[in-house]
Amino acid sequence: MNNSIRFTFLACSLFFLGGCIVPENPYTAVAPGTWRGVLRLEPRYITPNPKGEPLPEKMDMEFEEVTDGELPFLMEVIYENENDFYIEIINGEERIRATDIVIGRNPATAKDTIRIDFPVYDTYISAIFEANVMEGTWNVPARGQYQIPFVAMYGDGYRFTRLRKEPTVDISGRWEVMFGTDTEEPYPAVGEFKQDGNHVTGTFLTETGDFRYLEGTIQHNAKKGYNKLYLSVFDGSHAFLFEAKVTEDDKMVGIFRSGKHYETTWTASRNSEATLKDANELTFLNEGYETLDFSFATPEGKMLSPQNPEYDGKVRIVQILGTWCPNCRDETRFLTEYLAENPDKNLAVMGLAFEKYADKTKADEKVVNYQKRMNIPYEIAVAGVSDKKEAAKALPALNHILSYPTMIIMDKKGKVRQIHTGFSGPATSAYADFKKEFDNLISELSAEEI
Repeated sequence: MNNSIRFTFLACSLFFLGGCIVPENPYTAVAPGTWRGVLRLEPRYITPNPKGEPLPEKMDMEFEEVTDGELPFLMEVIYENENDFYIEIINGEERIRATDIVIGRNPATAKDTIRIDFPVYDTYISAIFEANVMEGTWNVPARGQYQIPFVAMYGDGYRFTRLRKEPTVDISGRWEVMFGTDTEEPYPAVGEFKQDGNHVTGTFLTETGDFRYLEGTIQHNAKKGYNKLYLSVFDGSHAFLFEAKVTEDDKMVGIFRSGKHYETTWTASRNSEATLKDANELTFLNEGYETLDFSFATPEGKMLSPQNPEYDGKVRIVQILGTWCPNCRDETRFLTEYLAENPDKNLAVMGLAFEKYADKTKADEKVVNYQKRMNIPYEIAVAGVSDKKEAAKALPALNHILSYPTMIIMDKKGKVRQIHTGFSGPATSAYADFKKEFDNLISELSAEEI
């Protein structure tokens, strides 16, 4: 049977939604085609801010006539034959295929049920469905009882709204952004957007990575006299919602929400020259260090270290990552493809994973699954939990761990030649430049004599 659908006859194996499950033919229940999914965050206004103080009048705006606290995304159910289907989550140019799907019936409620797993990120959607509706929750086990209500409607092909209020601005281009303007530690970003009428795509680049493929709409509010921007992404890990007031003098002010656990305000100004600090200068070796030395056990029990004999005479890359991290996944895909396309570069990659689970066995399981699903040709060892301070203790040669991922490049003698913090992936304009710079450096180090 095609692995797009896993039917189970273990009556109690589907623990979500309670009760026991009796499988049935999915084709008559899950309609093929487009579905509009929504994660239902708590509706709220942008005031007051987390400090309990009212925000300036310019930020006192009500977004909920469009979002009502909803984070929308699109997905498509695609049948390969009468019995086998998969789901694609759609964000801008990206389609994320979900094939780990279980369906059945809950006899306690007499409702059909579906579970959509995102195994690389260790999250899943569990829902009941009937006719043209799915309703349930998005679940993140690593966060304990973290759940966000989920609903999807069949046949709806819009993301935020069907409204077509012609905007009076075009936000296409580059923007200088500051997140956390309501906190004591704001952080910079660069916005990159493309606008076609009401439709907007783009992303934000930060010093720790990008926010990947965002998609949404911009609508003019004639009553208020400004435009409103709405962007979202859901990819199984990220659940981001951005809302902003956009004025005709090229300013934005808005709110950013990550799931139901984090929100902050942000501002932006159009600036074609907006930039961030050099990603190769944010993390560095502490005084007295020239190399990186560690030894951590892989899930198979092998001790992984840059000093292992098989790495002698090779350019070495140490990738600091987490299997839960979408930017790490982008970097992992890049490294995997680069190794396949450049077998002559005498290059070795090793990964150090910092995971959400403190239990080593559980963390090892996540790494093994990650390697298998992404066809990773290099070894990865769990080096600790995902707390950045704890990660820094595991690698005392580094001044800090600022970001997952962080890439450390060493020459054939084991000397650290570059430390690249964060990763701006294929959703950004920086990706093409990064690939060229990376190839130039690896080619140079590969050609060096020992």
